[in-house]
Amino acid sequence: MQGSPTSLVRRLFGFVRNGYLIKFLVVGVASFAIDLGLLALLHEVGKVDLWIATPIAFLTSLVFNFFVQKKFTFQSGARAHVSFLKYGALVIFNLFATDVIVNLIAGAGQSYAIGKVVATIATTAWNFLLYKHWIFKEQKATGTPTADLTPDATLSSRREK
Repeated sequence: MQGSPTSLVRRLFGFVRNGYLIKFLVVGVASFAIDLGLLALLHEVGKVDLWIATPIAFLTSLVFNFFVQKKFTFQSGARAHVSFLKYGALVIFNLFATDVIVNLIAGAGQSYAIGKVVATIATTAWNFLLYKHWIFKEQKATGTPTADLTPDATLSSRREK
């Protein structure tokens, strides 16, 4: 059964065994370190105003994250510009989702920090799945013949001749 909890656990262990999940998390931690490190370097050492240093560091870590996830984690040959547009859409969605989650939890009388942790866990979970199955998914080239050897494809190609 494909949608069963057992199947989901098996797939998750498959991601770990294949290295996807571990690589994804390692790259995520490295991206965070770049974001925080560059922010500190720009603001503390370079004396750049915080409101300028923050987006520079954040955007730098996003670009790093995109390219390293694409090549190292998912080893995707998908077209970079298409994947980057999808990635950008996900970043915008995550920004709004994080804001909503943090404010809902804070509005319920809990610490905003708890909201941030919950938002980070949620976005990390769906980011992994969306990176794997949407952003870095290989696209078949249009107009290029493919070798589809399924019985239905073989029959339909014979009928066309």
